Amino acid sequence: MPQSMPALPHQPRSCFAYGGPAFTISEAISFVITCGDQEEIDHYWSLLSHVPESEQCGWCKDRFGVSWQIIPENMSDLLSRPEQVQVMMGQTKIVIAELENA
Repeated sequence: MPQSMPALPHQPRSCFAYGGPAFTISEAISFVITCGDQEEIDHYWSLLSHVPESEQCGWCKDRFGVSWQIIPENMSDLLSRPEQVQVMMGQTKIVIAELENA
């Protein structure tokens, strides 16, 4: 039976459809959620993160195996120094304060 998932609020309008076993999910497709603050990152992370061993640098996988990157909207500013990039490389979920303090 086909299933679909509505788009997330505050994101470009999208529709996701399940096409059956002939169309498998792979990491060739992923989605990015840009967030305004840590609270929003935490909110989406708690909803989508279901495969802890796949978490790295703001990436997580949902219960269907779809990859998501949940990042702050100012991510490029937060990675402007090498120390910040090093901190991010050690993170699973992005923690803005750790990047700001690096």
